[in-house]
Amino acid sequence: METEISELKGKTINEIIGLERGNDTIDIRTTDGQTYRMFHQQDCCENVSLEDVVGDIDDLLNSPIITAEERTSNENPTGITKDYQDSFTWTFYELATIKGSVTLRWYGESNGYYSESVSFIKL
Repeated sequence: METEISELKGKTINEIIGLERGNDTIDIRTTDGQTYRMFHQQDCCENVSLEDVVGDIDDLLNSPIITAEERTSNENPTGITKDYQDSFTWTFYELATIKGSVTLRWYGESNGYYSESVSFIKL
């Protein structure tokens, strides 16, 4: 079921799987038994995947989430240059606890006719 990343606010994450660069699926498990998934259903002429993780993932584990936000941008972050950008979208997921914050940066590119978005669902 599609949901918003803000649903994680107040929940405690105990496991995150799939944080390797290039992955198109990340699973987040919470202490209340829920599993959430960030992913992109790849189609013909686009590619969407995790570009990088900024911050220490351990800061998100075993402490309640106080910030859970999504932002998108059609401009490259400072210091990032990509070749052949016909159409692209950066999606940033900011998660934080009292221990610190982490940003998951997703990069999507296409020929302009396909989705470059990331979905967030509750399994």
